Amino acid sequence: MNKDELIVLLKDTGAEVDRVLDEFLPPEDTYPEELHRAMRYSIFAGGKRLRPFLVLQGAVTGGLQYQQALPLAAGAELIHVSSLVHDDLPCMDDDDLRRGKPTNHKVFGEAMALLCGDALIMLGFDAAAANAGIDGVDTTRALAALRELHKGVGYAGMLGGQAVDISFSATTVNADTLEYIHRHKTGAFITYALRAGAVLAGLAGSDLEALTCYGDDMGLAFQITDDILDIEGDPALLGKSVGSDQRLGKATYPALYGMDRARRHVADLAESGHAHLLRFGATVDPLHALLDYIVERDR
Repeated sequence: MNKDELIVLLKDTGAEVDRVLDEFLPPEDTYPEELHRAMRYSIFAGGKRLRPFLVLQGAVTGGLQYQQALPLAAGAELIHVSSLVHDDLPCMDDDDLRRGKPTNHKVFGEAMALLCGDALIMLGFDAAAANAGIDGVDTTRALAALRELHKGVGYAGMLGGQAVDISFSATTVNADTLEYIHRHKTGAFITYALRAGAVLAGLAGSDLEALTCYGDDMGLAFQITDDILDIEGDPALLGKSVGSDQRLGKATYPALYGMDRARRHVADLAESGHAHLLRFGATVDPLHALLDYIVERDR
């Protein structure tokens, strides 16, 4: 699968996920309207729908039809966007732009943005749990998939990585701590979104472990590429300002290792990730293409 074919697939599956998201989200004109407008504002502000795509590809790799995993995929996106709303708050990254638009707190205020993020994460788990009612889906596996999302976002995953991130600056962090931050703050939810779809389909043993290793490699490569783009990316393409990591004194791979070594590490992670997929054959062509797209992207 080439890049153009991948982009078409991302758009097509993203449109289906958006349809399911629209069904789960309360209408803007229902009380309390301000909260519901804030929720829909951030959910439909754009984005690649990477996490739901990974849920669906995990499910397909395990033998399900991707339509059977759509509520779980929508749940993953709701949870992911909740983290973006919270990350943008002044007490965290203090960003003004997200996906080319004013951040949630800039439009609705800090207090409403906080509530919006809370509401989205709660709705995300509700949507994921609804996958137990889909024809052909085992209820026990649906519960196990729900727990995978929790592992990715909880204290041992994304939240843990964020907690460590705010405890260190670029001048105090060491290599092991930086890797922990990146693998947990960003990488964990990427890996566990993929695992959630695979577990829903019943994938287990060495096959699940291989898919997990691919997710780990891609998650870390994704974050290091983000670090690089924050230094040399085009704000018009990224849809957000650049230089925020340096401004906030954040620990990044280029800051610790230099740009050349950061790029080499991304290339090594991509090679490793592709190798983990070889056992699955053509079924995982979209995952191969996605990994290349992630490490070569300019936005």
